[in-house]
Amino acid sequence: MDMQASQTRRNWLKSTSAGFGMVALAGLLGHNQPGFAAPAGSPKPLAPKAPHFPAKAKKIIFVFMQGAISQVDTFEYKPELQKNDGKGGPGGGKLTASKFKFQQYGQTGSWFSELLPNLARHADDLCWLRGLHTDTPAHPQAVVQLHTGSANAALTRPSMGAWLLYGLGTENQDLPGYITINPPPNFGGAVNFGSAFLPAHYQGSRINDQGYFPNLESAVSSQLQRKQLDLIQSLNRDLAGKASAPDQVEGIIESYELAFKMQDKVPDLLDISKEPRKVLDAYGVKNGPAGSFARQCVMARRLCEAGVRFVEICQPGWDHHNNLHKGLIDRCQSIDQPVAALLTDLKQRGMLEDTLVLFGSEFGRQPTAQGVDGRDHNITGYPMFLMGAGVKPGFTYGGTDEFGIKATEGRMHTNDLHATLLALMGLDHERLTYRYAGRDFRLTDVAGSVVSEIMA
Repeated sequence: MDMQASQTRRNWLKSTSAGFGMVALAGLLGHNQPGFAAPAGSPKPLAPKAPHFPAKAKKIIFVFMQGAISQVDTFEYKPELQKNDGKGGPGGGKLTASKFKFQQYGQTGSWFSELLPNLARHADDLCWLRGLHTDTPAHPQAVVQLHTGSANAALTRPSMGAWLLYGLGTENQDLPGYITINPPPNFGGAVNFGSAFLPAHYQGSRINDQGYFPNLESAVSSQLQRKQLDLIQSLNRDLAGKASAPDQVEGIIESYELAFKMQDKVPDLLDISKEPRKVLDAYGVKNGPAGSFARQCVMARRLCEAGVRFVEICQPGWDHHNNLHKGLIDRCQSIDQPVAALLTDLKQRGMLEDTLVLFGSEFGRQPTAQGVDGRDHNITGYPMFLMGAGVKPGFTYGGTDEFGIKATEGRMHTNDLHATLLALMGLDHERLTYRYAGRDFRLTDVAGSVVSEIMA
């Protein structure tokens, strides 16, 4: 094993305690949330489950651009905005044309700005949702709503990935079914990948782009560790069988077992030095912070390939209230090649037959100016794109007005997005419920409509 691979393994196995299960246990006890519900009683709660109806997709990779991409500078060319630069906007403010050149790509003629030349090559593969809207212009609430369906962080709800695990289980019993890489440390924090009142084994497992998953190491041999674990688990099961047992015990038992298995598989799986050099070069992998997002993209493909049900990767820094021009150049350069390479890689490996990619932000940005060089938040009309299993390639659903302010057709609320994603995974959002505190909860709360028009 070369030096880079050894360092990757050391990063993964770095620990401050005896090890097994402490990752999931820390997540379980660290949310500071009331009332984890007891699991449904299955001896293997993460075992694969049959969907409600035939699924079009089996896995999701969510590429989250935290902070809100300015769509009128990247994905949406608005001729009227360009013509009316400096004039008053319909809702007030001064219309500000994009400083970046736009061009049409592919047979679909999709518009992309000069900031995203690599992603633009996938123009005919993408399925655009251009009429999205959400409820709140505040980042923390909007990020939490995108991830959990509810903008009320005080009433914590399970994350989208947790609902998928609850509904479908996971294909690989030696790995977490839900992994989030470099999740936002703020804007809701662990709530965005938590399980809330669902059993704890459905929550996401957090890692970073250096292959660090804390507390997997043990100072003893595997055989002795297995004996130690068997003893601990026998005590845990005795406790779980008592009427006064806390709800968390079953989750702890499950997490110990999973973490024991992960010690062997996870370090090798996320040792991206095993990838051919040409693959790493295609993603733009480099050392240090500049290569962080590219490493995430390679890891996402490897995790998905290994059977992880839901993988999220994150690139922060899109909140351009100022420094819009240079800021967009920097951010787009950091994601254009890696995202395009991820899409190409998935396509070449045939993984898009069962994998769905979702790309987007918590909301968009206004076509009017904020300060000298910025744009404010826009929750009334913004785009995301899908690619892969179950959706129409080269298709656009919805759109905004001539300036890009409001969704005027094909309007989709966050609840509609969630309902549609669940449907693509074979789940009826109205039937995927969990009873807690005397009522049935679901990801889409009491709203949400499936947009079948985008489905292949």
